[in-house]
This record gives sequence, C-alpha cells and structure tokens, in this order.
Amino acid sequence: MVETLCRCPWCGTDPLYRAYHDHQWGVPLHGDNRLFEMLTLEGAQAGLSWLMILRKREGYRRAFAGFDIRKVAEFTDADTARLLTDSGIVRNRLKIASTITNARAAMNIQRSHGTLDRYLWSFVDGVPIRNQWQTMAEVPTRTPLSDTMSNDLKRQGFRFIGSTICYAFMQATGMVNDHLTGCFCYAEAVSTVKIPPAGA
Repeated sequence: MVETLCRCPWCGTDPLYRAYHDHQWGVPLHGDNRLFEMLTLEGAQAGLSWLMILRKREGYRRAFAGFDIRKVAEFTDADTARLLTDSGIVRNRLKIASTITNARAAMNIQRSHGTLDRYLWSFVDGVPIRNQWQTMAEVPTRTPLSDTMSNDLKRQGFRFIGSTICYAFMQATGMVNDHLTGCFCYAEAVSTVKIPPAGA
C-alpha cells in the first residue's frame, strides 16, 4: 500500500519516529510522572539525536523507576553508580545527576503548587498554543515563553533545562502544537495520548 499521509518532514521514514510523530508529539500530555519523563528525555537528548533517545526510552523507564518522581528523588550515589553502567540509557554523569536533582525539585513544586502538571501547564494558561507554520524553517527552537519557563525551572532548582530544551518539551507535550499546517496531525488536532504512558 502506498503511504498517502502527509507528515512533518523531521520524522523521516523510521517507523518508531513516525509513530512518535503520529501519536504523541503535539498531543496535550498530563500527569506529573509523564511530564517528568518528557523533561528528563528532552534533557537527555541535548547534543544527541531524538531518535536515539526514543530507542532508549524503555531503558530509561526501567532505569528510573517508571519516572516515579518520589522514587527517583530517593536515588542515592549507589544508584548513580549503577546507572553509569546501564547501556539502556545515555551514560552521562551530569545528565543522570540532573534527573535525580530534578525529581527532588519536582517534589518541591508539588508541595508548593499542588502538582507538577498544574505548574508546567500554567505557562500556557492551561491551553495549548496552536501555531500555523507552513515550513520547518518557520518553526522556532526557543521563544520568550520557553525562556520564561527555563528561567523559572532553574529558579526552582532544575538542571539541564535550557530554553531550547523547554521549547522541545512544550512541543512534545502539546503545550505548543507545532505540526505544520499541511501535516495530517495538524488537521486532526489530536487531543489524547495514544501510546502507553509510563506511570500516572
């Protein structure tokens, strides 16, 4: 059968990449642990390809207790040493350490804001921003809003959380819909995550 769907060109022809594009990217995502997962994966991607991270996603879920914020916040130096030998993730000491630090910061946000979900979605007033880009050249890698999110997350104690990472996170979790107008996902305006989530 000839493929007839028009997609954003960045997902190429790899089946895993296409599935991510078709069923998650740009779809509003909620739940503290799910959002923490995406923050972690976007940080892990820095300097690497997103496809590499997608291929290691299940490895990350196993290594970081399904991205249970409370459990990751309790990781010790022994856990860090274990993770540095885990080929299922990116074995970068700073990125591993930042995930543990970020889990602890996320718990502080839960105490002060009720949920991490409420805090993160407050940057878009709880409503996805739907852009109308026609070409990839128009899509930004950061915006004043992602600058604001990055600065506030840093103030809250997060690490590996620059503005470019924050904008990629906003795109991935549907806070911003950056599917091109010619993409079938833009036309469908999908509103639910269709892939099995990790945790609540």
